[in-house]
Amino acid sequence: MAIRLSRIVSSKKVPKGYFAVYVGKNQKRFVIPVSFFNQPLFQDLLGMSEEEFGYSHPTGGLRIPCNEDLFVDITSRLN
Repeated sequence: MAIRLSRIVSSKKVPKGYFAVYVGKNQKRFVIPVSFFNQPLFQDLLGMSEEEFGYSHPTGGLRIPCNEDLFVDITSRLN
């Protein structure tokens, strides 16, 4: 099951089974499936986030410290 880019790009509402993350210098918002948490590639991104930001996210959203192109490339490989 491939996730089309249009399903992970910004959305004001977060549907059930999805969550929002903020990526890159401009903190672009992506809405992605919760199932990504189980994927090793995504867990690597979460580890990077923990190293850079710790567990404090004052804006309320999970921030991922990589550029947007890399994020889209990684998430396009996940099921």
